[in-house]
Amino acid sequence: MHTRLVHMLLAVMLALIPVSASAEGPLKLKLDTGVVEPMPYAVPNFVPETSEAMAHSENISRLIAEDLTGTGLFREIPRDAHISTVSSFGAPVQFADWKAINSQALITGGVSTDGAGRIIVKFRVWDVFAGQELGEGMQFASTADGWRRLAHKVADQVYSRLTGESPYFDSRVVFVSETGPKNERAKRLAVMDYDGANVQYLTDSRSIVLAPRFSPSGDRVLYTSYETGFPRVHVLTVGDVRSRILQANDGVMSFAPRFSPDGRTVVYSLTQGSNTDIWAMDVASGGTRRLSVSPAIETAPSYKPDGSQIVFESDRSGTQQLYVMPANGGEAVRISFGKGRYGTPVWSPRGDLIAFTKQYEGRFHIGVMRTDGSEERVLTASFLDEGPSWAPNGRVLMFARETQGAQGASALYSVDISGRNLKRVRTPAGGSDPSWGPLQ
Repeated sequence: MHTRLVHMLLAVMLALIPVSASAEGPLKLKLDTGVVEPMPYAVPNFVPETSEAMAHSENISRLIAEDLTGTGLFREIPRDAHISTVSSFGAPVQFADWKAINSQALITGGVSTDGAGRIIVKFRVWDVFAGQELGEGMQFASTADGWRRLAHKVADQVYSRLTGESPYFDSRVVFVSETGPKNERAKRLAVMDYDGANVQYLTDSRSIVLAPRFSPSGDRVLYTSYETGFPRVHVLTVGDVRSRILQANDGVMSFAPRFSPDGRTVVYSLTQGSNTDIWAMDVASGGTRRLSVSPAIETAPSYKPDGSQIVFESDRSGTQQLYVMPANGGEAVRISFGKGRYGTPVWSPRGDLIAFTKQYEGRFHIGVMRTDGSEERVLTASFLDEGPSWAPNGRVLMFARETQGAQGASALYSVDISGRNLKRVRTPAGGSDPSWGPLQ
């Protein structure tokens, strides 16, 4: 691998972990401010190779740029600064022109249509200073209304080649869409692209819905509904938008559900009388088993990616804290020992971190810690931040933020695990309880 490219990749990788370091080369991590210098790149408009493709070529290249720049790891060089133009996908790259504007990476592409009306996108990624292509050119195809997904797929490939990390742009998020005043919110389940586009509603607003959770395959959604007048766990099939109540006894509250990594089991909280414990249910048979036995409130369970353990919140120590136990139940070990209260833990898809909500001195925070509770890092702070959910690559979190006061509004935000790149997710209305699905 070329030396300059190695420096480039190392610098981008350093941006993904909260350490102070420096790297010589195109990217530099500044010791004095802790701010990562984003990698400069260029993405000229993709070349329309058929007349029907002209309407899509600019949209696709612009969305690729939005995906990459939105990570905080990359900085697009404006098109009006470009010296070269790209008029043909197969034309030789004038590397000297891109070096002159300090573009470290270059993305070129072409867009065409076929007889069936499908859009075909092909692209290449170039290491400008090495003067060579990174990986091999690829192409994707879709119906005309799928152009956004094509752009996300290209951006995923570019992101992976430049960082060595798994991608996450071509993914969806299920969440609770909220409208109306704070004291009379109408809530319904909705699903969207990771960036807030293509919102589709899965339920109406006639009953309260809470805590939707995608299945590992992305074809089903668990959620809690008050449709029967009592909180019950439902499972909804995304394709046909049909839902059913998971087996439960009358007069028993069940809530905070989440799928196991293989999708065959649902772990959830169940309240009987004054006691709330964690239970597991076999989705196919409906058979249940109790996993925790404690007079405390045990809730918000989340599986380790290999299915061997469950992290959950409990007040068994007197305050709300995080615990880990075997997936089949058994002795639980406390892992949170910082100041404040901890809740809504979620195991990273990579298995290396646990995200959580923290309450301390009147503020709410989203944070991460190692699976043994060490190396706690708080990433956000506000009047109310809660409910983190991991991107498929385990390097970005989405969560809900509520503003203060009677007119306070809800919104979705994302933040990377360094805490440096906090941004609002654009949705048509308010939002809460996000759950990030797998790559499509």
